[in-house]
Amino acid sequence: MAGKKRLNNSRYITGFDGLRAIGVIGVILYHLMPYTFTGGYLGVPIFMVVSGYLITDLLVQEWEQNHWINLKSFYLRRVKRLYPGLLTMLFATGAYITLFERQMLHNLNQIIITNILYVYNWWQIGHGQSYFDRFANNESPFTHLWTLSIEGQFYLLWPFVVVALIIGFKNKGRIARVLLGAGLVSAIWMAILYHPNADPSRLYYGTDTRMFSILVGAALAFVWPSTALKQKIIPRQRWTLDGIGLLSTITMLILMVKMNAESAFVYRGGLFIFSLLICVLVAVVAHPGSDWNRLLTNPVFNWLGKRSYGIYLYQFPVMIFFEGVFKNVAAHPALYPVIEVAIIFGLTELSYRFIEQPLAHYPYQELGQRMRQFVKHPTLNRQSGLVFGMAIVFLVGLVGAIQAPGQPAPDAHKSALAVNIQKNKKENDARNKALVEKAKAQNKQQKKAKSKAQADKEAEAAAQKHPVNQEYEKYGLTQVELQKAQSMPITAIGDSVLLDAGKTLQTLFPNMLVDASVGRQLNKSTPVVDSYAQKGALSDTVLISLGTNGSFTQAQLDEFMAAIGSQRKVFWLNAYVPTRPWQNDVNQMLKGAAKEYPNLTIINWYDQARKHGDWFYDDQVHPNPIGVKEYAAIVTKALVKQ
Repeated sequence: MAGKKRLNNSRYITGFDGLRAIGVIGVILYHLMPYTFTGGYLGVPIFMVVSGYLITDLLVQEWEQNHWINLKSFYLRRVKRLYPGLLTMLFATGAYITLFERQMLHNLNQIIITNILYVYNWWQIGHGQSYFDRFANNESPFTHLWTLSIEGQFYLLWPFVVVALIIGFKNKGRIARVLLGAGLVSAIWMAILYHPNADPSRLYYGTDTRMFSILVGAALAFVWPSTALKQKIIPRQRWTLDGIGLLSTITMLILMVKMNAESAFVYRGGLFIFSLLICVLVAVVAHPGSDWNRLLTNPVFNWLGKRSYGIYLYQFPVMIFFEGVFKNVAAHPALYPVIEVAIIFGLTELSYRFIEQPLAHYPYQELGQRMRQFVKHPTLNRQSGLVFGMAIVFLVGLVGAIQAPGQPAPDAHKSALAVNIQKNKKENDARNKALVEKAKAQNKQQKKAKSKAQADKEAEAAAQKHPVNQEYEKYGLTQVELQKAQSMPITAIGDSVLLDAGKTLQTLFPNMLVDASVGRQLNKSTPVVDSYAQKGALSDTVLISLGTNGSFTQAQLDEFMAAIGSQRKVFWLNAYVPTRPWQNDVNQMLKGAAKEYPNLTIINWYDQARKHGDWFYDDQVHPNPIGVKEYAAIVTKALVKQ
């Protein structure tokens, strides 16, 4: 145990850089365009399976050769490999927040500490952090770091687990079965915890519900050790391996484009099946007799694979901060992602060359001596300049962490928009109970609907005798239209934009039931419709304002429309969210849906809103007091025409 013996026949499998490259490309595309590359998040289990295989393979090799595992060497390699990049990203991001985005300061100290300790994923769970609420009020430049915590926990415990398994079971095949069984238990636990109407972030972040990806890779290492695989195999064996590799690769790429992260299948076995698929591909790439190691080895993949850790680290801060400066993201769906990727790659290369690689091979035992020499004979060169610059960055980040409050700044909650939304929600909740009962009573009566001519005649008479809401006439509404709105029963379902405008809409439509919630997306709205339908309170006219917080699939749209029913008239405001890339996806989806569903009318809020920046608060999404009236007028015009 006095010294470390070099591992014999240890192989660097370059094709794994190719797998890492595919994984990091998928993750970046998912984060940039989540509703175009809906399965890009599957790049994460690729990393996990590869890590599980490689780390276990090396530990088993060391045990078999030396009959012990040098824990000090193992942990030092991990620390020198992982911490320089992680600490730099954490404190550089903290410095940017301290200087330019101080509304993000809250909990910065806890975020930094939990990431250093590799328990950040559990901190996210404990603080109710959602991975899927992509709108600005919940986005964090640190959201993606959950996976590094899971891997960090794996590195910390795994040498002890490997030794215990070898001593306890001895037979490698049995050990592999135990690990696969444990992975299956983890996958079943994920399926048990999954609830269709709940945010799946708990399952997405949890070590207990994600460890199966690492475990299947680890199981493979016991039965498919890289140093025991034969270089020379007969042609039929090589063709079989290559065929399996081709089938696995094609399936992997299809799933990385198609498998939606919020679908039930993902959490009821989909991620586990994908991990097994990657495990098969890892086995093929690891085999020296297969051609897939060579096929996944090229300069581009080598560059991306070697820097995949840094690319993963810097992607989210760059995206969040870039889109915080350049608000018109939806207007540049191709240009801005290219710029963001270029910045990510540039920062990664700087980090790789000047921080990660130098510190991974730095002789730390000489650090004290070198510092004393510098104090005695200070010299200014590139290296000392870099150290000085990084020290300033770390100091600014540290100051921000010390200043970080435990809650968002009070001013953030007292903004005019936040106050208006909170006030509307409180008033709306109080009104809804009475409106539900009224809607139920009206639906039970099943009165014969008036003809349009009769409704117009009654509205004209009322307009002459008792004018209402005359201040809205300057927004293009006639008194007849305002009168018709007074008697229309409507169920409105939406997100914070509808909540922002709810009080104004209910002034024009006293019988409008508004059910709106901050952060609501379509995939969580079908149960809302079902609830009102079961109560008998779902009106014949339904107003929808969804799409601000993310796009949706055709299946989700079909399910939603089916819940409303073909007999009801549906009016859907298209999305105006120029700060997010999914705006165009939502509007294209709605445009196609209007052709498919005869009872669906699209209210073109986007076309009017984009011409009037003065209608919005600073977030450029929620209408201000002027915009709310314009919004309400556009909605009213559409609804009273029926």
